[in-house]
Amino acid sequence: MAILLPERFQTARLVLREPRKADALHIFDAYAQDSEVARYLVWRPHRLVGETENFISYCMEGWASGRSRPYVLARSENEAIPIGMLEARLFSSTIDLGYVLQRACWGLGFMSEAIDTLSNAALALHECFRIQATCDTENQASARTLQKCGFSMEGRLERHAVLPNLGPEPRPSLMYARCR
Repeated sequence: MAILLPERFQTARLVLREPRKADALHIFDAYAQDSEVARYLVWRPHRLVGETENFISYCMEGWASGRSRPYVLARSENEAIPIGMLEARLFSSTIDLGYVLQRACWGLGFMSEAIDTLSNAALALHECFRIQATCDTENQASARTLQKCGFSMEGRLERHAVLPNLGPEPRPSLMYARCR
């Protein structure tokens, strides 16, 4: 049985909530077509809003099936406008994280706030023992974000992930985890 996370989190500055169809256009405009945002991600920048709509449909399907919780991140004062996403892929005792944030919000601590909030709640659950995330070895900002949230680097995974914006070959990643 997969870990059951709440449908919503609220922090001092953020709301983490279920994705909605209306999010697609905002996400497309805010970051899905930004090549710098997509640089270290497993997808290429979206050229058409339809790509983002398909992605949101996939996220909604994952949410409904219970296989993941792809939380939309929005500022508390305007939760209708996404600024990023934090996906929790759910397994029996582990959560695997993936995340993205629009460039205008980089360096403001939003992703650390979201990851820390989700991690604290998840590790308080009886069935959750581990939260993990990987990042490219060159993605220093992502590594620092995970470290700020209490994640420890467990190792380097050679030829781990293809990042199409950096080339066709699998690249090394760093594995980070927070456990109880």
